[in-house]
Amino acid sequence: MGFFKNQFSNVVEWEEFRDDMIFWKWSNREIKKGSKLIIRSGQDAIFVNNGKIEGVFEKEGVYNIDSDIIPFLSTLKGFKFGFNSGMRVEVLFVNTKEFTVRWGTQSPILIPTPQLPGGMPIRANGTFNFKVTDYMTLIDKIAGMKESYLVEDVKIRITSVLDQLLMKWISREGKDMFNLQANASDIAKGIQEDLDMQVMDNGMTITGFQVMSFNYPQEIQDMITKTASHEMIGNLQKYQQVSMTDGIASGKVKGGGAASDMAGMMMGMNMANEMMKNMNQNQNQNNQNQSPNPNPAAGQQTSAPASSSSSEGSKKPNFCPNCGAKNEGANFCPNCGQKLS
Repeated sequence: MGFFKNQFSNVVEWEEFRDDMIFWKWSNREIKKGSKLIIRSGQDAIFVNNGKIEGVFEKEGVYNIDSDIIPFLSTLKGFKFGFNSGMRVEVLFVNTKEFTVRWGTQSPILIPTPQLPGGMPIRANGTFNFKVTDYMTLIDKIAGMKESYLVEDVKIRITSVLDQLLMKWISREGKDMFNLQANASDIAKGIQEDLDMQVMDNGMTITGFQVMSFNYPQEIQDMITKTASHEMIGNLQKYQQVSMTDGIASGKVKGGGAASDMAGMMMGMNMANEMMKNMNQNQNQNNQNQSPNPNPAAGQQTSAPASSSSSEGSKKPNFCPNCGAKNEGANFCPNCGQKLS
């Protein structure tokens, strides 16, 4: 019996697994008694009978079909294996991960703009993300007719309508036609909503849409760069400083000493002027902060030097000018009788 069991039983698994494959169908084979189901990480196994989902198994592992799977099938839970007969069902393996796809416009999109009569030719590129969310719709619309489905199939459908959606949302959300990157988030959000409607009828959802860059024709890009340069030149002092610094750093400002010396002198003079200007501003500010109050507060008394004329007239010498005796403040010298004044 062991020999016959090995001959009849089989393994139900995703035999052609690829990272870019959305689903793969195990079909047109009969599941025998003793067969096993293998579900790997990132896979769901869906048992389908006559186009109807019998059961969805999501947890990875190895299962005995007759004991672990059949009791949970909706209409086949009472199925009994015969010795020579098995169960004919389709098993759809679905890749449950989120797919990331790069996209890019195949040709320039002409965006209407008043500045250019023929429209602004713009290219763009980025990525979008999607995943399977509705198994029943996926089976009805795609898996019923295909044995497998690839990411490339979804990309073809997306890119077929992407140019129209870019034109729609750039015209609606592109506030500045020469700086579309500033509104890239709003443009991408609108495109994602429209693309989601495109793939929803296949059982999938667009989970993200990103615009990495907008690319203008070379002559338009040169005009944008030139305009930015003119804005910088409007600040002449800044332009001179940046140009001189870049020239010396790159070694373009050099020669037999004259050119580089002149450049260095100009930079030094500019730096010295800036330093003197800052020092003068700081000095003026300090003088203003330290200036006395011209209107002292009422009641504030100012001290005046005491007059010494009266005190000096009455002050007696400490020593007698005649004999040199010490005087204690008397009018006459106690030693020689000399009058002291």
